[in-house]
Amino acid sequence: MQRQRVLFLCTENSARSQMAEGILRNDAGDRFEVHSAGTNPTVLRTEALDVMAEIGIDISGQFAKPVACFDGQEFDFVITVCDHARESCPILPGAARHLHWSFDDPAEATGPHEERVILFRRTRDEMRDRLKSFAAEHVGLQYAMHG
Repeated sequence: MQRQRVLFLCTENSARSQMAEGILRNDAGDRFEVHSAGTNPTVLRTEALDVMAEIGIDISGQFAKPVACFDGQEFDFVITVCDHARESCPILPGAARHLHWSFDDPAEATGPHEERVILFRRTRDEMRDRLKSFAAEHVGLQYAMHG
């Protein structure tokens, strides 16, 4: 079976899109080829690395990249995970289904590290729940994600 190609888009590609990429690749990588990018990429947030490691997912090999890296590539799904990326989402070739999932941006949190991590955990858990539903909807009921 050919894997469906998914691209998660966010503004900075530093937290939400990176966590979504890591979760879907870990939980359903046999069914989906997963990528992420940003409209204005920066650097992967250490809090994202930390909260993903807490659930056994290593995203330390991932890095922020511009959406231009995927010019000319076709995807089955392009999923924006922030409102700004949705507004500035480029048109990619092919028949990709464009989905928008608005998640709070934990990278905007201020305060001590421990408080910021709480927000990253909440976003991670919300994303994982949404991704479980996504995988079930788009792969079939016979497939259940790990975790």
